Amino acid sequence: MLLTLTPYKQEDRGAVCLQQMAGVCLLQEKEPVTAEMAMFIEKLKTRVRIGVVGGSDLCKIKEQLGDDVIQKIDYVFAENGLVAYKNGQLLSIQSIQAHMGEELLQEFINFCLNYLSKIKLPKKRGTFIEFRNGMLNVSPIGRSCTVEERKEFYELDQREKIREKFVSVLKERFKGKGLSFSIGGQISFDVFPDGWDKRYCLGIIEKDNYSTIHFFGDKTKPGGNDYEIYCDPRTIGHEVTCPDETEKLCQQLFFS
Repeated sequence: MLLTLTPYKQEDRGAVCLQQMAGVCLLQEKEPVTAEMAMFIEKLKTRVRIGVVGGSDLCKIKEQLGDDVIQKIDYVFAENGLVAYKNGQLLSIQSIQAHMGEELLQEFINFCLNYLSKIKLPKKRGTFIEFRNGMLNVSPIGRSCTVEERKEFYELDQREKIREKFVSVLKERFKGKGLSFSIGGQISFDVFPDGWDKRYCLGIIEKDNYSTIHFFGDKTKPGGNDYEIYCDPRTIGHEVTCPDETEKLCQQLFFS
């Protein structure tokens, strides 16, 4: 996702931009940022403050934006901001294990593994449940699938709503347990405590007294992992479908 923030002090740079790593705001799914987009980010930094936010962990963010991303980008929010960096320094980190407790955590994981064992797919690979600091990431095909297998599953999921049906079952089974679910990217969905969606990063940002926050995202419909932050009254939401569209909108907003 991409956010832009305007400081109250007019002599400061104008905004912070935040991007979802698995989305299509600044890069294509699972692909490193292009040289052209990297150059545009540097240009954009002369006008606004920039950050990235995504459900992925910091390692995956580095794979796409470089090992020095926390030094190059003003804000880096991994796992929806539950692992937060500002100006190259770690700000805060949250623990889903401490929040949920071991009993509920194991009950949820066991239920997911049982459900996954009953799903028949053209292919299954490894890492079906990825344990992160602030969330669980559940993938029916497995996160170790290839790019081609990822695309194949995504096309099947679009037709058969595999992830959507899975999430529906989990919502019913764990109703009242304080869990939220968000479908994003191509092969998985995130599970986290209520309130730990991408809006979490806004609570960190607003401490720096920005007057305006623009948000750019692609999964902005209900159930998508951009929906809550896109609709949040603290942001001005922009729905985009590709990196070129993000760049075009930023050109219009900050360079015209």
